[in-house]
Amino acid sequence: MLLTKKAIARRTFLRGLAGTTMALPLLDAMIPAMMTGAESAASKSPVRLGFAYVPNGIINLGGEWKPKVTGSNFEFASTMKVLEPYRDRLLVLSGLTQNGGRALQDGAGDHARAGASWLTGVHPKKTEGADIHCGISADQIAAKELGKQTQIASLELGLEAAGLAGGCDSGYSCAYTNTVSWRSATTPLPVEVNPRAVFERLFGDGQSTDPKARLARMKEDSSILDFMMEDVSRMKTGLGTRDKGKLTEYLDAIRDIERRIQLAEAQSANFKMPLMSKPGGIPDDFDEHAKLMIDLQVIAFQADLTRVGTLMIAREGSNRSYKQVDVPDGHHSVTHHQNDPEKIAKTIKINEVHVKTFAYYVEKMKSTPDGDGNLLDHSLLLYGSSINDGNKHSHDDLPLVLLGGASGQVKSGRHIAYPAETPMNNLLLTMLDKAGVQTEKFGDATGRAEHLSDV
Repeated sequence: MLLTKKAIARRTFLRGLAGTTMALPLLDAMIPAMMTGAESAASKSPVRLGFAYVPNGIINLGGEWKPKVTGSNFEFASTMKVLEPYRDRLLVLSGLTQNGGRALQDGAGDHARAGASWLTGVHPKKTEGADIHCGISADQIAAKELGKQTQIASLELGLEAAGLAGGCDSGYSCAYTNTVSWRSATTPLPVEVNPRAVFERLFGDGQSTDPKARLARMKEDSSILDFMMEDVSRMKTGLGTRDKGKLTEYLDAIRDIERRIQLAEAQSANFKMPLMSKPGGIPDDFDEHAKLMIDLQVIAFQADLTRVGTLMIAREGSNRSYKQVDVPDGHHSVTHHQNDPEKIAKTIKINEVHVKTFAYYVEKMKSTPDGDGNLLDHSLLLYGSSINDGNKHSHDDLPLVLLGGASGQVKSGRHIAYPAETPMNNLLLTMLDKAGVQTEKFGDATGRAEHLSDV
């Protein structure tokens, strides 16, 4: 094979009709041979940051979540068991505290403070009015820097629609429970729950966002990829076997996502329901909705459309029911169990649904090729809650698990127990460091989280 420094540009796009464009994943052909050390480093896959939030804490009364021992020889507790296949890319973190979630003389409102403080490290102002005030979140600090290299600075996704305007928790604005992402101290970023809206943000929205126009396009049963096949065919002729496989898998994944969104919209069109309570494109089934949103986030990472994403599996304080696991009760209601065995059992079932959803995210990242490995190798995914015990509304010893290798910067397969009251903000600072975003101060951080890279 002839070695050359020539390569396809990393920011190459396929271009179709109606102004539709599509970014490509990282292909071998984008990395030229015979590079210098500096050139090689610059061509490596970037570190992506993902944050997945669950509300109302994760129950651990009988050791369902936290491993009993530290180090590498721990056994997975029942709720976390579904993550065991990813032991070699997983860190269980205990002992971390988000002090901003505590009352600090503000009285009730732990759910609002939990959501607002998880990634900001800031105690939010208690108000139901327009004068909300919190702080810039870690994901948005990353987005401000990493977004210079991507089309989209960050994606804020969710699986539950936002609460009403006004107050949602004991004198706190709904803005605090509806999102974990804050662009500034006064600008919360809304989450998007409609997969169609996310798809169109990533790949274009045709000539109109009108629902009738969308339905007409759907009935035509055409894909945006159909407009790009000539470009795809021409590009494939110059690629190696491995790159051809990568490109085929990537395009197949996009086509599958589009097909599933169309199916959800077709099903929605058959229901006579109020528009506000049943937006088009959102599947009725929780699992299908979650998988669609996760697939869209992974595609965005794969194509380097963004390097930062948050996923709220539910709003903080959510009272969503989970009938698919025989829990018709509201989530928030059963977390106030007062040691009732039946409510505890129901809470555990909900926790298991959430972790299973996250496991799908992890598997998609692991099974998606990226550079010299896969997306999980080159990412950090933080999963957890800003409440420990939903019955007591405690904000210490938070349930947190970190997945991913950050391009070789993290030694996984361990349970790390930090001293009590260690700020969670130390962890967020460290995650930013691993992604190449230097920040000297964040909330009540006292330094970087130790031991993540221990050999």
